[in-house]
Amino acid sequence: MAILVDNDTRLVVQGITGREGGFHTGRMLQGDTNVVAGVTPGKGGQDFEGVPVFNTVEEAARETGANTSVIFVPASFSADAIFESLDSGMRTVCCITEGVPVHDMLKVSDYMRMLDATLIGPNCPGVISPGKSNVSIMPQDIFLPGNVGVVSRSGTLTYQIVNELTQRGIGQSTAVGIGGDPIIGTDFIEILKKFEADPETECAVMIGEIGGNAEQLAAEFIQSEMKTPVVAYIAGFTAPEGKTMGHAGAIVSGGDTTAQAKSEALRAAGIRAATNPSEVAELVAEALRKG
Repeated sequence: MAILVDNDTRLVVQGITGREGGFHTGRMLQGDTNVVAGVTPGKGGQDFEGVPVFNTVEEAARETGANTSVIFVPASFSADAIFESLDSGMRTVCCITEGVPVHDMLKVSDYMRMLDATLIGPNCPGVISPGKSNVSIMPQDIFLPGNVGVVSRSGTLTYQIVNELTQRGIGQSTAVGIGGDPIIGTDFIEILKKFEADPETECAVMIGEIGGNAEQLAAEFIQSEMKTPVVAYIAGFTAPEGKTMGHAGAIVSGGDTTAQAKSEALRAAGIRAATNPSEVAELVAEALRKG
């Protein structure tokens, strides 16, 4: 098994004829992803590398049976694209776009509470279940099918740590980049719940950042609810206070928002916390040996 995307995923790409959408659709088509449709308003009836293009997600879903969407549209239109996907029956939606206005995401967040659906992002690299489906901008050649679930706020660190795991022969069940914006659709806990329920995920890796308290909340959940071992890494040990570090949500303001404080909270909850990305693979190998 895997979480969120698998062999049954039928993907629609919103913004397929744009530069980013077209480029990453081409990469997904080279892998294991079943891209069944694209959507660009006004360009219905065309095709992109053999993928039919529709004017609306509703039409694409009706004609192709699409059940998952990935969004490559400008930030000012991203909320509408999310709403359109959800209203058309998509139950996994990945919004790659960054810089979606906060007030737009507040409306999306309110709407999501009424639905049995998962929104990954915005400002995220997406989701990949190696050997099954790639709904992401992640370089799938560094992934290896296996039993380690990865959830991360950082796309770049996801690639680095996944590559470290693969180099050791440790494969991944699913990797999820939840996004680095202040308001995102899915947090660590929601993904960790799915890994805990997945019989093929035998260990989970959580990659956090400075800013906010999402990692501390996740630590409480892991300690009280999870039997699956978790290895964590928090980026930003050298981040200067008050500095935005890459992501809009990664602003260290002292206290328990620092990498050091978060790592200490994780260790206090009995979670293996690495001090650098390379150490993550070592701790995962140790966790898998201990079962």
